[in-house]
Amino acid sequence: MSEPRTEQQDIQALAKGGRTNILGFVLRLAGRIPFLFIAGRLYGAEALGRFAYALAIVELAVQLCTLGQKRGLAQELAREDAHPANVVADGMLLSAALAAVVALGFYFFPLPVFPSGQYNEIDRLIPLVMVPMVLTDIALSAQAYRFDVATTVRARALVEPWTLSILAGVLWFVVPASGMIIAYIASVFAAAVTALWPVYKTYGLPRAWQPHPLKLGRLALGNLPLAVADAVEWGTRRLDLAILGIFAGPKAVGIYYVAQQIASLPQKFKTSFEPVLGPVITRNLKEQNYAAISKQVCQVGFWITAAQAAVALALGLPGEGVMGLTGPAFVGGTGALALLLTAEVVASAAVVAEAALIYVKRMTNLWISLATVAVQVLASVGLILLAKRMGLGELYWAAAVAAGLMVALGFASLAKSLVLSRFLGHPANPWRWSVVWSAAPAVVVGWFVTSYLPEWAELAFGIPAILAAYCWVLWVKGFGPEDRVLFRRNVGA
Repeated sequence: MSEPRTEQQDIQALAKGGRTNILGFVLRLAGRIPFLFIAGRLYGAEALGRFAYALAIVELAVQLCTLGQKRGLAQELAREDAHPANVVADGMLLSAALAAVVALGFYFFPLPVFPSGQYNEIDRLIPLVMVPMVLTDIALSAQAYRFDVATTVRARALVEPWTLSILAGVLWFVVPASGMIIAYIASVFAAAVTALWPVYKTYGLPRAWQPHPLKLGRLALGNLPLAVADAVEWGTRRLDLAILGIFAGPKAVGIYYVAQQIASLPQKFKTSFEPVLGPVITRNLKEQNYAAISKQVCQVGFWITAAQAAVALALGLPGEGVMGLTGPAFVGGTGALALLLTAEVVASAAVVAEAALIYVKRMTNLWISLATVAVQVLASVGLILLAKRMGLGELYWAAAVAAGLMVALGFASLAKSLVLSRFLGHPANPWRWSVVWSAAPAVVVGWFVTSYLPEWAELAFGIPAILAAYCWVLWVKGFGPEDRVLFRRNVGA
Protein backbone atom coordinates (compact mmCIF):
# COMPACT_ATOMS: atom_id res chain seq x y z
CA MET A 1 0.00 0.00 0.00
CA SER A 2 3.01 2.31 0.39
CA GLU A 3 3.83 2.62 -3.32
CA PRO A 4 0.52 4.18 -4.41
CA ARG A 5 0.87 6.63 -1.54
CA THR A 6 4.40 7.53 -2.73
CA GLU A 7 3.23 8.08 -6.31
CA GLN A 8 0.43 10.23 -4.98
CA GLN A 9 2.95 12.34 -3.07
CA ASP A 10 5.02 12.71 -6.25
CA ILE A 11 2.05 14.04 -8.18
CA GLN A 12 1.22 16.37 -5.30
CA ALA A 13 4.77 17.78 -5.33
CA LEU A 14 4.62 18.28 -9.08
CA ALA A 15 1.22 19.93 -8.85
CA LYS A 16 2.43 22.25 -6.11
CA GLY A 17 5.26 23.37 -8.37
CA GLY A 18 2.75 24.00 -11.14
CA ARG A 19 0.45 26.06 -8.94
CA THR A 20 3.34 28.16 -7.72
CA ASN A 21 4.56 28.60 -11.27
CA ILE A 22 1.20 29.99 -12.39
CA LEU A 23 1.60 32.72 -9.77
CA GLY A 24 5.17 33.23 -10.95
CA PHE A 25 3.98 33.61 -14.53
CA VAL A 26 1.47 36.30 -13.57
CA LEU A 27 4.12 38.19 -11.58
CA ARG A 28 6.70 37.85 -14.36
CA LEU A 29 4.20 39.09 -16.92
CA ALA A 30 3.33 42.07 -14.72
CA GLY A 31 7.02 42.92 -14.33
CA ARG A 32 8.24 42.24 -17.88
CA ILE A 33 5.56 44.16 -19.82
CA PRO A 34 6.47 47.52 -18.18
CA PHE A 35 10.13 46.99 -19.13
CA LEU A 36 9.26 46.28 -22.75
CA PHE A 37 7.03 49.36 -22.79
CA ILE A 38 9.79 51.54 -21.30
CA ALA A 39 12.52 50.09 -23.52
CA GLY A 40 10.48 50.46 -26.70
CA ARG A 41 8.99 53.89 -25.99
CA LEU A 42 12.00 55.58 -24.34
CA TYR A 43 15.15 53.86 -25.57
CA GLY A 44 13.96 52.83 -29.05
CA ALA A 45 14.24 49.73 -31.22
CA GLU A 46 17.91 50.19 -32.21
CA ALA A 47 19.18 50.60 -28.64
CA LEU A 48 17.03 47.65 -27.59
CA GLY A 49 18.52 45.58 -30.41
CA ARG A 50 22.11 46.24 -29.28
CA PHE A 51 21.11 45.48 -25.69
CA ALA A 52 19.40 42.24 -26.75
CA TYR A 53 22.41 40.99 -28.71
CA ALA A 54 24.77 41.65 -25.77
CA LEU A 55 22.42 39.75 -23.45
CA ALA A 56 22.23 36.81 -25.84
CA ILE A 57 26.02 36.37 -25.84
CA VAL A 58 26.48 36.87 -22.09
CA GLU A 59 23.60 34.59 -21.09
CA LEU A 60 24.77 31.86 -23.46
CA ALA A 61 28.18 31.97 -21.78
CA VAL A 62 26.44 31.72 -18.40
CA GLN A 63 24.69 28.54 -19.50
CA LEU A 64 28.03 26.96 -20.37
CA CYS A 65 29.66 28.11 -17.12
CA THR A 66 26.82 26.60 -15.07
CA LEU A 67 28.09 23.20 -16.33
CA GLY A 68 24.68 21.57 -16.35
CA GLN A 69 24.25 21.95 -12.60
CA LYS A 70 20.81 23.50 -12.84
CA ARG A 71 19.58 19.95 -13.38
CA GLY A 72 22.65 17.86 -12.49
CA LEU A 73 22.82 19.22 -8.95
CA ALA A 74 19.78 17.15 -7.94
CA GLN A 75 21.60 13.97 -8.91
CA GLU A 76 24.71 15.02 -6.95
CA LEU A 77 22.67 15.85 -3.84
CA ALA A 78 20.85 12.52 -4.08
CA ARG A 79 23.96 10.35 -4.16
CA GLU A 80 26.66 12.40 -2.42
CA ASP A 81 27.88 11.19 0.97
CA ALA A 82 29.19 14.61 1.97
CA HIS A 83 27.13 17.26 3.73
CA PRO A 84 24.62 18.83 1.28
CA ALA A 85 26.02 22.31 1.96
CA ASN A 86 29.44 21.09 0.79
CA VAL A 87 27.93 19.73 -2.44
CA VAL A 88 26.27 23.08 -3.13
CA ALA A 89 29.49 24.93 -2.28
CA ASP A 90 31.52 22.74 -4.67
CA GLY A 91 29.09 23.49 -7.46
CA MET A 92 29.07 27.21 -6.78
CA LEU A 93 32.86 27.44 -6.59
CA LEU A 94 33.35 25.52 -9.82
CA SER A 95 30.87 27.55 -11.86
CA ALA A 96 31.71 30.93 -10.31
CA ALA A 97 35.43 30.50 -11.00
CA LEU A 98 34.79 29.60 -14.63
CA ALA A 99 32.30 32.47 -15.03
CA ALA A 100 34.80 34.95 -13.57
CA VAL A 101 37.45 33.97 -16.13
CA VAL A 102 35.04 34.25 -19.07
CA ALA A 103 33.63 37.55 -17.77
CA LEU A 104 37.08 39.12 -17.55
CA GLY A 105 37.77 37.93 -21.09
CA PHE A 106 34.61 39.63 -22.36
CA TYR A 107 35.46 42.80 -20.39
CA PHE A 108 38.92 43.18 -21.91
CA PHE A 109 37.82 41.96 -25.37
CA PRO A 110 34.22 43.24 -25.74
CA LEU A 111 33.88 42.78 -29.50
CA PRO A 112 31.94 39.46 -29.26
CA VAL A 113 29.40 41.15 -26.97
CA PHE A 114 29.20 44.38 -28.98
CA PRO A 115 30.06 43.41 -32.58
CA SER A 116 28.96 46.83 -33.90
CA GLY A 117 31.67 48.49 -31.81
CA GLN A 118 29.08 50.85 -30.26
CA TYR A 119 29.60 50.70 -26.49
CA ASN A 120 30.90 52.82 -23.62
CA GLU A 121 32.65 52.07 -20.34
CA ILE A 122 29.39 51.33 -18.54
CA ASP A 123 28.22 48.97 -21.26
CA ARG A 124 31.46 46.99 -20.92
CA LEU A 125 30.47 46.07 -17.37
CA ILE A 126 27.62 43.79 -18.49
CA PRO A 127 29.77 40.59 -18.62
CA LEU A 128 30.48 41.00 -14.89
CA VAL A 129 26.93 39.80 -14.14
CA MET A 130 28.00 36.28 -15.11
CA VAL A 131 29.21 35.38 -11.61
CA PRO A 132 26.01 36.33 -9.74
CA MET A 133 23.95 34.71 -12.52
CA VAL A 134 25.58 31.29 -12.16
CA LEU A 135 25.36 31.51 -8.37
CA THR A 136 21.65 32.31 -8.67
CA ASP A 137 21.03 29.37 -11.02
CA ILE A 138 22.74 26.89 -8.71
CA ALA A 139 21.08 28.34 -5.60
CA LEU A 140 17.62 28.03 -7.12
CA SER A 141 18.36 24.45 -8.19
CA ALA A 142 19.45 23.61 -4.65
CA GLN A 143 16.22 25.05 -3.27
CA ALA A 144 14.14 23.24 -5.87
CA TYR A 145 15.71 19.96 -4.75
CA ARG A 146 14.01 20.60 -1.40
CA PHE A 147 10.78 21.38 -3.34
CA ASP A 148 11.11 25.11 -2.59
CA VAL A 149 9.74 26.69 -5.76
CA ALA A 150 8.67 29.90 -4.02
CA THR A 151 12.25 31.18 -3.97
CA THR A 152 12.43 30.85 -7.75
CA VAL A 153 9.21 32.82 -8.07
CA ARG A 154 10.48 35.57 -5.77
CA ALA A 155 13.86 35.87 -7.49
CA ARG A 156 12.93 35.38 -11.14
CA ALA A 157 9.33 36.58 -11.32
CA LEU A 158 9.21 39.35 -8.72
CA VAL A 159 12.57 40.87 -7.76
CA GLU A 160 14.42 40.58 -11.08
CA PRO A 161 11.80 41.90 -13.56
CA TRP A 162 10.50 44.67 -11.30
CA THR A 163 14.00 45.91 -10.46
CA LEU A 164 14.76 45.96 -14.19
CA SER A 165 11.55 47.80 -15.11
CA ILE A 166 11.70 50.43 -12.36
CA LEU A 167 15.38 51.25 -12.77
CA ALA A 168 15.19 51.32 -16.58
CA GLY A 169 12.46 53.97 -16.34
CA VAL A 170 14.26 56.06 -13.71
CA LEU A 171 17.72 55.86 -15.27
CA TRP A 172 16.52 57.03 -18.67
CA PHE A 173 16.29 60.51 -17.16
CA VAL A 174 19.82 60.22 -15.68
CA VAL A 175 21.96 58.17 -18.13
CA PRO A 176 19.83 57.52 -21.22
CA ALA A 177 22.77 55.99 -23.12
CA SER A 178 23.33 53.17 -20.60
CA GLY A 179 20.16 53.09 -18.48
CA MET A 180 19.09 49.63 -19.65
CA ILE A 181 22.53 48.12 -18.97
CA ILE A 182 22.73 49.53 -15.43
CA ALA A 183 19.17 48.41 -14.69
CA TYR A 184 19.93 44.90 -15.95
CA ILE A 185 23.09 44.61 -13.84
CA ALA A 186 21.22 45.78 -10.75
CA SER A 187 18.37 43.32 -11.37
CA VAL A 188 20.80 40.39 -11.63
CA PHE A 189 22.48 41.25 -8.32
CA ALA A 190 19.09 41.75 -6.63
CA ALA A 191 17.94 38.31 -7.83
CA ALA A 192 21.20 36.76 -6.58
CA VAL A 193 20.69 38.13 -3.06
CA THR A 194 17.08 36.90 -3.09
CA ALA A 195 18.21 33.38 -4.09
CA LEU A 196 21.32 32.99 -1.94
CA TRP A 197 19.80 33.91 1.43
CA PRO A 198 17.27 31.02 1.41
CA VAL A 199 20.09 28.61 0.47
CA TYR A 200 22.02 29.72 3.54
CA LYS A 201 18.95 29.18 5.74
CA THR A 202 18.18 25.78 4.18
CA TYR A 203 21.65 24.23 3.91
CA GLY A 204 23.76 26.37 6.23
CA LEU A 205 27.49 26.91 5.79
CA PRO A 206 29.80 24.16 4.49
CA ARG A 207 31.16 21.87 7.19
CA ALA A 208 34.82 20.81 7.16
CA TRP A 209 34.80 21.77 3.49
CA GLN A 210 38.02 21.47 1.53
CA PRO A 211 37.67 22.08 -2.20
CA HIS A 212 39.58 19.49 -4.20
CA PRO A 213 40.66 20.61 -7.71
CA LEU A 214 40.65 17.04 -9.03
CA LYS A 215 37.19 16.35 -7.61
CA LEU A 216 35.87 19.59 -9.09
CA GLY A 217 37.49 18.69 -12.41
CA ARG A 218 35.79 15.28 -12.43
CA LEU A 219 32.49 16.97 -11.60
CA ALA A 220 32.93 19.37 -14.51
CA LEU A 221 33.88 16.57 -16.91
CA GLY A 222 30.98 14.38 -15.79
CA ASN A 223 28.54 17.25 -16.24
CA LEU A 224 29.91 18.24 -19.65
CA PRO A 225 27.26 16.41 -21.74
CA LEU A 226 24.52 17.90 -19.59
CA ALA A 227 26.13 21.35 -19.73
CA VAL A 228 26.27 21.25 -23.52
CA ALA A 229 22.67 19.98 -23.70
CA ASP A 230 21.55 22.78 -21.38
CA ALA A 231 23.41 25.36 -23.45
CA VAL A 232 21.97 23.96 -26.67
CA GLU A 233 18.41 23.88 -25.27
CA TRP A 234 18.77 27.44 -24.03
CA GLY A 235 20.69 28.50 -27.11
CA THR A 236 17.87 27.54 -29.45
CA ARG A 237 15.94 30.41 -27.80
CA ARG A 238 18.81 32.85 -28.50
CA LEU A 239 20.33 31.48 -31.68
CA ASP A 240 17.40 32.89 -33.63
CA LEU A 241 18.29 36.38 -32.40
CA ALA A 242 21.94 35.89 -33.36
CA ILE A 243 21.02 34.60 -36.84
CA LEU A 244 18.71 37.55 -37.43
CA GLY A 245 21.44 39.92 -36.22
CA ILE A 246 23.77 38.60 -38.95
CA PHE A 247 21.29 39.39 -41.73
CA ALA A 248 19.24 42.33 -40.39
CA GLY A 249 19.92 45.66 -38.72
CA PRO A 250 19.55 46.58 -35.02
CA LYS A 251 15.99 47.86 -35.48
CA ALA A 252 14.67 44.52 -36.74
CA VAL A 253 16.61 42.75 -33.97
CA GLY A 254 15.04 45.06 -31.37
CA ILE A 255 11.53 44.37 -32.67
CA TYR A 256 12.20 40.63 -32.70
CA TYR A 257 13.58 40.83 -29.16
CA VAL A 258 10.28 42.27 -27.92
CA ALA A 259 8.36 39.43 -29.61
CA GLN A 260 10.83 36.94 -28.16
CA GLN A 261 10.45 38.30 -24.62
CA ILE A 262 6.67 38.11 -24.80
CA ALA A 263 6.79 34.60 -26.26
CA SER A 264 9.25 33.43 -23.59
CA LEU A 265 6.72 34.11 -20.84
CA PRO A 266 4.82 30.82 -21.31
CA GLN A 267 8.20 29.05 -21.51
CA LYS A 268 8.62 29.84 -17.80
CA PHE A 269 5.84 27.38 -16.96
CA LYS A 270 8.32 24.54 -17.33
CA THR A 271 11.00 26.00 -15.08
CA SER A 272 9.30 25.06 -11.81
CA PHE A 273 8.46 21.56 -13.01
CA GLU A 274 12.00 20.72 -14.17
CA PRO A 275 13.78 20.69 -10.77
CA VAL A 276 10.82 19.06 -9.03
CA LEU A 277 10.46 16.41 -11.74
CA GLY A 278 14.18 15.55 -11.51
CA PRO A 279 14.19 14.05 -7.99
CA VAL A 280 10.91 12.24 -8.68
CA ILE A 281 12.36 10.64 -11.81
CA THR A 282 15.65 9.66 -10.15
CA ARG A 283 13.83 7.90 -7.30
CA ASN A 284 11.67 5.92 -9.71
CA LEU A 285 14.72 5.05 -11.82
CA LYS A 286 16.35 3.46 -8.77
CA GLU A 287 13.22 1.38 -8.30
CA GLN A 288 12.98 0.73 -12.07
CA ASN A 289 9.40 1.94 -11.93
CA TYR A 290 9.25 2.97 -15.57
CA ALA A 291 5.45 3.02 -15.66
CA ALA A 292 5.43 5.72 -12.97
CA ILE A 293 7.96 7.80 -14.93
CA SER A 294 5.82 7.50 -18.05
CA LYS A 295 2.75 8.62 -16.13
CA GLN A 296 4.53 11.58 -14.55
CA VAL A 297 6.14 12.71 -17.81
CA CYS A 298 2.84 12.57 -19.68
CA GLN A 299 0.97 14.29 -16.85
CA VAL A 300 3.40 17.16 -16.42
CA GLY A 301 3.80 17.47 -20.19
CA PHE A 302 0.06 17.88 -20.62
CA TRP A 303 -0.10 20.51 -17.89
CA ILE A 304 2.69 22.47 -19.58
CA THR A 305 1.18 22.09 -23.06
CA ALA A 306 -2.27 23.18 -21.91
CA ALA A 307 -0.90 26.20 -20.05
CA GLN A 308 1.37 27.29 -22.88
CA ALA A 309 -1.45 26.93 -25.41
CA ALA A 310 -3.65 29.15 -23.23
CA VAL A 311 -1.03 31.89 -23.11
CA ALA A 312 -0.22 31.53 -26.82
CA LEU A 313 -3.88 32.09 -27.71
CA ALA A 314 -4.34 34.96 -25.27
CA LEU A 315 -1.25 36.84 -26.45
CA GLY A 316 -1.17 35.73 -30.09
CA LEU A 317 -4.73 36.44 -31.23
CA PRO A 318 -4.60 40.12 -30.18
CA GLY A 319 -0.91 40.16 -31.16
CA GLU A 320 -0.95 43.56 -32.86
CA GLY A 321 -2.27 45.20 -29.71
CA VAL A 322 0.27 43.37 -27.53
CA MET A 323 3.22 44.37 -29.73
CA GLY A 324 1.82 47.88 -30.08
CA LEU A 325 2.24 48.45 -26.34
CA THR A 326 5.95 49.01 -26.93
CA GLY A 327 5.34 51.46 -29.77
CA PRO A 328 3.89 51.63 -33.30
CA ALA A 329 7.19 50.51 -34.85
CA PHE A 330 6.91 47.13 -33.09
CA VAL A 331 3.54 46.11 -34.58
CA GLY A 332 5.40 44.67 -37.58
CA GLY A 333 6.70 41.91 -35.33
CA THR A 334 3.24 40.38 -34.84
CA GLY A 335 3.91 37.53 -37.28
CA ALA A 336 7.12 36.61 -35.48
CA LEU A 337 5.27 36.72 -32.15
CA ALA A 338 2.59 34.28 -33.36
CA LEU A 339 5.19 31.81 -34.63
CA LEU A 340 7.29 32.05 -31.46
CA LEU A 341 4.25 31.41 -29.26
CA THR A 342 3.38 28.37 -31.38
CA ALA A 343 6.97 27.15 -31.09
CA GLU A 344 6.71 27.13 -27.28
CA VAL A 345 3.64 24.90 -27.45
CA VAL A 346 5.41 22.55 -29.86
CA ALA A 347 8.42 22.36 -27.53
CA SER A 348 6.47 21.02 -24.54
CA ALA A 349 7.05 17.33 -25.34
CA ALA A 350 10.81 17.87 -25.70
CA VAL A 351 11.00 19.63 -22.35
CA VAL A 352 9.49 16.82 -20.28
CA ALA A 353 11.17 14.03 -22.27
CA GLU A 354 14.57 15.63 -21.71
CA ALA A 355 13.92 15.79 -17.96
CA ALA A 356 14.16 11.98 -17.97
CA LEU A 357 16.64 11.48 -20.82
CA ILE A 358 19.39 13.39 -19.02
CA TYR A 359 19.50 10.53 -16.50
CA VAL A 360 19.04 7.51 -18.77
CA LYS A 361 20.23 8.53 -22.26
CA ARG A 362 22.49 11.50 -21.62
CA MET A 363 24.61 11.25 -24.77
CA THR A 364 21.64 10.41 -26.99
CA ASN A 365 19.87 13.47 -25.64
CA LEU A 366 22.96 15.56 -26.39
CA TRP A 367 23.16 14.37 -29.98
CA ILE A 368 19.48 15.12 -30.54
CA SER A 369 20.00 18.59 -29.07
CA LEU A 370 22.94 19.23 -31.40
CA ALA A 371 20.88 17.99 -34.34
CA THR A 372 18.13 20.40 -33.27
CA VAL A 373 20.55 23.32 -33.57
CA ALA A 374 21.57 22.16 -37.04
CA VAL A 375 17.92 21.94 -38.11
CA GLN A 376 17.29 25.42 -36.69
CA VAL A 377 20.23 26.99 -38.54
CA LEU A 378 19.36 25.35 -41.84
CA ALA A 379 15.64 26.17 -41.60
CA SER A 380 16.15 29.76 -40.40
CA VAL A 381 18.85 30.69 -42.92
CA GLY A 382 16.97 28.96 -45.72
CA LEU A 383 13.74 30.78 -44.96
CA ILE A 384 15.54 34.14 -44.66
CA LEU A 385 17.19 33.64 -48.05
CA LEU A 386 13.82 32.67 -49.52
CA ALA A 387 12.24 35.83 -48.09
CA LYS A 388 15.07 37.95 -49.50
CA ARG A 389 14.69 36.38 -52.93
CA MET A 390 10.96 37.19 -52.81
CA GLY A 391 11.82 40.82 -52.06
CA LEU A 392 10.33 40.83 -48.57
CA GLY A 393 11.56 43.22 -45.88
CA GLU A 394 13.50 42.58 -42.68
CA LEU A 395 10.41 42.03 -40.55
CA TYR A 396 9.56 39.07 -42.78
CA TRP A 397 13.07 37.80 -42.11
CA ALA A 398 12.23 37.95 -38.41
CA ALA A 399 9.15 35.80 -39.04
CA ALA A 400 11.31 33.40 -41.06
CA VAL A 401 13.71 32.98 -38.13
CA ALA A 402 10.77 32.28 -35.80
CA ALA A 403 9.44 29.68 -38.23
CA GLY A 404 12.87 28.02 -38.29
CA LEU A 405 12.82 27.78 -34.50
CA MET A 406 9.34 26.23 -34.59
CA VAL A 407 10.49 23.56 -37.07
CA ALA A 408 13.55 22.74 -34.94
CA LEU A 409 11.60 22.44 -31.69
CA GLY A 410 9.06 20.22 -33.41
CA PHE A 411 11.88 17.92 -34.50
CA ALA A 412 13.28 17.83 -30.94
CA SER A 413 9.90 17.01 -29.41
CA LEU A 414 9.28 14.12 -31.78
CA ALA A 415 12.78 12.65 -31.50
CA LYS A 416 13.14 12.90 -27.70
CA SER A 417 9.66 11.53 -27.03
CA LEU A 418 10.32 8.51 -29.25
CA VAL A 419 13.69 7.76 -27.60
CA LEU A 420 12.25 8.01 -24.08
CA SER A 421 9.21 5.93 -25.00
CA ARG A 422 11.43 3.12 -26.31
CA PHE A 423 13.56 3.15 -23.17
CA LEU A 424 10.61 3.12 -20.77
CA GLY A 425 8.49 0.70 -22.76
CA HIS A 426 5.57 3.05 -22.13
CA PRO A 427 4.20 6.17 -23.90
CA ALA A 428 6.07 9.43 -23.33
CA ASN A 429 4.06 11.77 -25.56
CA PRO A 430 1.98 14.28 -23.54
CA TRP A 431 -0.06 15.54 -26.49
CA ARG A 432 -3.87 15.34 -26.24
CA TRP A 433 -6.38 16.47 -28.83
CA SER A 434 -8.45 18.14 -26.12
CA VAL A 435 -6.07 21.11 -26.44
CA VAL A 436 -7.27 21.62 -30.03
CA TRP A 437 -10.96 21.34 -29.11
CA SER A 438 -10.43 23.84 -26.29
CA ALA A 439 -8.63 26.24 -28.60
CA ALA A 440 -11.48 26.35 -31.13
CA PRO A 441 -13.90 28.56 -29.10
CA ALA A 442 -10.96 30.71 -27.99
CA VAL A 443 -10.12 31.40 -31.65
CA VAL A 444 -13.73 32.43 -32.29
CA VAL A 445 -13.66 34.80 -29.33
CA GLY A 446 -10.31 36.16 -30.50
CA TRP A 447 -11.63 36.82 -34.00
CA PHE A 448 -14.61 38.68 -32.56
CA VAL A 449 -12.63 40.95 -30.22
CA THR A 450 -9.98 41.80 -32.82
CA SER A 451 -12.63 42.52 -35.46
CA TYR A 452 -15.11 44.60 -33.46
CA LEU A 453 -13.34 46.06 -30.42
CA PRO A 454 -10.83 48.94 -30.25
CA GLU A 455 -7.26 48.07 -29.46
CA TRP A 456 -7.44 48.98 -25.77
CA ALA A 457 -10.54 46.81 -25.35
CA GLU A 458 -8.81 43.89 -27.13
CA LEU A 459 -6.23 43.84 -24.36
CA ALA A 460 -8.43 44.78 -21.41
CA PHE A 461 -11.38 42.52 -22.21
CA GLY A 462 -10.28 40.33 -25.11
CA ILE A 463 -7.39 38.55 -23.37
CA PRO A 464 -9.51 37.53 -20.33
CA ALA A 465 -12.34 36.45 -22.64
CA ILE A 466 -10.02 34.28 -24.74
CA LEU A 467 -8.57 32.67 -21.62
CA ALA A 468 -12.04 32.09 -20.16
CA ALA A 469 -13.33 30.38 -23.31
CA TYR A 470 -10.28 28.12 -23.56
CA CYS A 471 -10.09 27.22 -19.87
CA TRP A 472 -13.81 26.47 -19.53
CA VAL A 473 -13.84 23.96 -22.40
CA LEU A 474 -10.56 22.41 -21.24
CA TRP A 475 -11.85 22.04 -17.67
CA VAL A 476 -15.19 20.54 -18.70
CA LYS A 477 -14.14 18.37 -21.66
CA GLY A 478 -10.35 17.96 -21.46
CA PHE A 479 -9.45 17.54 -17.79
CA GLY A 480 -9.83 14.26 -15.97
CA PRO A 481 -9.48 13.66 -12.21
CA GLU A 482 -5.68 13.34 -12.47
CA ASP A 483 -5.40 16.65 -14.32
CA ARG A 484 -7.43 18.53 -11.74
CA VAL A 485 -4.90 17.63 -9.05
CA LEU A 486 -3.02 20.71 -10.30
CA PHE A 487 -5.75 22.92 -8.82
CA ARG A 488 -6.31 20.93 -5.62
CA ARG A 489 -4.20 21.70 -2.56
CA ASN A 490 -5.03 18.37 -0.90
CA VAL A 491 -4.30 15.69 -3.46
CA GLY A 492 -5.94 13.03 -1.35
CA ALA A 493 -9.24 14.85 -1.24
